[in-house]
Amino acid sequence: MAMRQRRTQPSDLPAPPYSKEDKPVRSSKDEGLGWLFPFVGLGILRYMSATSNIIHDCDEVFNYWEPLHFLLFKSGFQTWEYSSQFALRSYLYLLFHEIVARPASWLFAEDKVRVFYAVRLFLGLLSVITETVLVVAISRKYGKRLASYALAMLCLTSGCFFASTSFLPSSFSMYAISLASGLFLLDKPAAAVAVSAIGVILGWPFSILAFLPVTLYSLSRNFIRAFIAGAVTSIILLASSIVIDFYYYGRWTSSVLNILIYNVLGGGESHLYGTEGPLYYLRNGFNNFNFCFVLALLFLAIFPIAKKKYAPDLLIVVSPIYIWLGFMSLQPHKEERFLYPIYPLICVAASAVMESFPDLFRDKYNSYSNSIAVKAAKVLRPVVLGLILCASHARTFSLINGYSAPMEVYKILEHHDDAGTGSVLCVGGEWHRFPSSFFVPDYVGQVKWIDDGFRGLLPLPFNSTLGGTASAPPYFNNKNKASNEQYLHDIDACTFLVELQLQRPYLTRGSDLSKWEAIAALPYLDRELSPALYRSFFIPHLWQEKNVFGMYKLLKRIAPK
Repeated sequence: MAMRQRRTQPSDLPAPPYSKEDKPVRSSKDEGLGWLFPFVGLGILRYMSATSNIIHDCDEVFNYWEPLHFLLFKSGFQTWEYSSQFALRSYLYLLFHEIVARPASWLFAEDKVRVFYAVRLFLGLLSVITETVLVVAISRKYGKRLASYALAMLCLTSGCFFASTSFLPSSFSMYAISLASGLFLLDKPAAAVAVSAIGVILGWPFSILAFLPVTLYSLSRNFIRAFIAGAVTSIILLASSIVIDFYYYGRWTSSVLNILIYNVLGGGESHLYGTEGPLYYLRNGFNNFNFCFVLALLFLAIFPIAKKKYAPDLLIVVSPIYIWLGFMSLQPHKEERFLYPIYPLICVAASAVMESFPDLFRDKYNSYSNSIAVKAAKVLRPVVLGLILCASHARTFSLINGYSAPMEVYKILEHHDDAGTGSVLCVGGEWHRFPSSFFVPDYVGQVKWIDDGFRGLLPLPFNSTLGGTASAPPYFNNKNKASNEQYLHDIDACTFLVELQLQRPYLTRGSDLSKWEAIAALPYLDRELSPALYRSFFIPHLWQEKNVFGMYKLLKRIAPK
């Protein structure tokens, strides 16, 4: 009798070789970080930035806070860039922030400082939303570890902490780069191109170089949709800008075109405002990002090893770091804020390098090797991250505690309204630390500059009799030449005086105690007499011991008896 054969069961068959590609694919719900965690984490830190950030650049005050104050309260300082003769600054950018500032001015009519912080919170929210998209996109494409590193650095590095709530077009371009990069990694090329157009036209036109890699690669992926999205967005924004510029400047002009002509085609003379050497941005980058900046610059060095993981998308995203650094380093006039657009990308590039530490020691023929060197590299990752975050906190703490006196001193003015309506607040050499008219209560009739030796052109109040925003005052020029009208020559007209008193072998006006009494005095870090290491980073005990401090004072004229 023939034996009946048993049918072969699946379990009897030899198992096929297992490869990495055979891993079960997780659903999108399980992949990467969710939206809530990065949103909350960034939200807490951006709230802290909005409420404690100092003003790092007088350009932020005089080119953005002051004209916004004029739109809201009909008073404020005007710079030559806002003269209708030159029309270099966009009122469209200001109106975007007025969306929050106007209701806040109705709600806090008696307390303009709250309007200031309402706008700051709005800026922080923009930063939170755009950076959350970037972190989630990185998480979905490259995993939780890389995204977590990037999130930690975005939250705590000093550069991102301060730039995120600065009222500057370069900060707005930074938001746009974060969002455009995130949309690019989420495979939304049309949206990435549209956001890039917003960052360039509504934000900072020169940042177009930083947007080029993502824009060009997005166009190569889906040319028709991406081109239409970018073109439509650009046309709408340019048309809106021209119409709004006409309304405020009183003539047909384009601030976007004017600033490009002045700085590029017209041989702009930005060097009049100071020049720096080619290493300026490298020093500045290390101050604001410490070892995070060093790691970011090493991305190209480790790219051949990590090419399979990061090519081409992450290379496209972080490439503006090198393009922007190279271009800006060639310009004679350099300022810290010019690097703001690439700040989030520095965090992403550094995170990618840190995540790749073990790959540097793996056998290229055995990617799963777990040698002692590989294990040590894995341990090194959190150690380096911790070092970066501690150094960042030390930098942030030093700047806030060392240089926050001007904003705090001006807040004291609201408690001295007994000086009477029409009081005059005088500022000498400290004009560049004036925190804006939002800190000047209504009973103060005028803020006046007094001559302390500065020979450049200072802002003057918007002149309503000449047309307000449409005025072209004759005392403005684009050569940074001082105007005879910018100083108050009768010092006896001053009711209040703001001065920084340092340990110098000369007396200041406020030293005359027969005429002035100090109603507020806060310590201010003396940069010239303090060692670079101790003034740049807060080191417990040594920060107070090694650094030298002056006194930032608000003085009130003593009434004659």
